[in-house]
Amino acid sequence: MVNRKMLVLSRKVGERILIGDDIAVTVVRVAQGIVRIGIEAPKQLPIVREEIKDQLRGNKQKQSTAAR
Repeated sequence: MVNRKMLVLSRKVGERILIGDDIAVTVVRVAQGIVRIGIEAPKQLPIVREEIKDQLRGNKQKQSTAAR
């Protein structure tokens, strides 16, 4: 298992969280239970929503099963 950690913070609109030297996460807006964030990171670093990654993984599994 990969060693991971989670930091849980409260932030206000406009406040940032820094991840290492190259990544900044900014709270852009909070409204009706939805938080909008902005992520600044190097262009070569992929940034993908988890549900999209899961969906892509599921599609690949379906394709490999169908090819058998």
